[in-house]
Amino acid sequence: MMRIHIETYGCTRNRADAEIMEALLVRAGYELSDPDSADCVIVNTCAVKDPTEKHMRLRIKELLDSGRRVIVTGCLPHVNPSAIDARVSAVLGVKSIDQIVDAVKAAEAGEKFISVEGWRERSIDKLELPRIWKSGVAFVVPIGEGCLNACTYCATRFARGVLKSYKPELIVKWVKEAVAKGYKEIQLSSEDTGCYGFDIGTNLAELLNEITAIDGNFRVRVGMMNPNHVLKFLDELVEAYQDEKIYRFLHLPLQSGDDEILRRMGRTYTVEEFEEIVRVFRRRIPELNLNTDVIVGFPGESEEAFQNTVKVVKRIRPDKINVSRYSPRPGTIAARWKQLPGWKVKERSRYLHRLRLQIAHEINRRYLGRELEVLTHGAGKKGGIEGRTMNYKEIILPDAPIGEFLKVRVEKTSTTYLLGRIAE
Repeated sequence: MMRIHIETYGCTRNRADAEIMEALLVRAGYELSDPDSADCVIVNTCAVKDPTEKHMRLRIKELLDSGRRVIVTGCLPHVNPSAIDARVSAVLGVKSIDQIVDAVKAAEAGEKFISVEGWRERSIDKLELPRIWKSGVAFVVPIGEGCLNACTYCATRFARGVLKSYKPELIVKWVKEAVAKGYKEIQLSSEDTGCYGFDIGTNLAELLNEITAIDGNFRVRVGMMNPNHVLKFLDELVEAYQDEKIYRFLHLPLQSGDDEILRRMGRTYTVEEFEEIVRVFRRRIPELNLNTDVIVGFPGESEEAFQNTVKVVKRIRPDKINVSRYSPRPGTIAARWKQLPGWKVKERSRYLHRLRLQIAHEINRRYLGRELEVLTHGAGKKGGIEGRTMNYKEIILPDAPIGEFLKVRVEKTSTTYLLGRIAE
């Protein structure tokens, strides 16, 4: 049998999908290996932005040129199938990952295997599939797939489709099992956690209440939620966030601080509604860590519209802003509109990037000298041991046991993380 390696790019959803495919392959008798010794590499792709897609294309070509068989899954087969090298052995859509064993068998036999479903086709509940349990502190639990929005710039919905919320009892079952196996952090993941349950008569707040009722010392990180959905159950959601098991962390995309641009984007909320959600959360959740997303250079974004975004950023002062330069994606409405000059998009992006770093540094300096509870995760990319505070701030320690809740004193700060030592 072939030795298989899975390379995963993009979001935590893709990471969970990879662990499902690994479990199915192991159950079928295949050996998982490192990329150098693999006979076949499954490239679990991301295609949310044009630069990411280009990287995927180059990586697939590199693997094929090295003589390996390649199977492509993830979002690229949906977003831009023409970008996939014709030499690949198999192509699977995100809702066809349960067919990965058939795809590998076809690759072994030198046959082609393609299974890419449409928006509304095949809607498997992935929590009914097995997962590989790996050592670590954090465990990703998908709570649904797809969304209820129709953003004019987004191609991800071509892959993930319309909302399918997974059954609450299955989500709770996976969380219980993860906690029993020693995981200390549960990451709830979806394209939009804010609309969870709208298709099955429940909502995210009710799910969080069920999860926090589970025995054990663990924390829950809630993934991105869109403002238009949060507005429908804001008080209930903030109440659920009161539980100490939930990180005081909110990922709420702004995308633009101009109402007309939000309308052109297909975002069905106003700047005022976004700011009201932030006000309510901050009033009731002390030291909220607010993360947001902003797209600069969207078609039609005038200088005034951009300055409106700058004003909102200065008013709400997020802890972190993910700044993205708009890039047209195939098949989207916004790709057909007149695009802004590249130099202008870069200029605005750089300005906003400098502003976000300035705000983040000022916020982080407030933590200097304080003692905080921290959950240690493991070796950090910046060296030392990486941990997360109870509002999900990243902190680097010179040395610490992994997977434990510790009292830590903050000794230095930077624009993107804190540095500290275990408190005496």
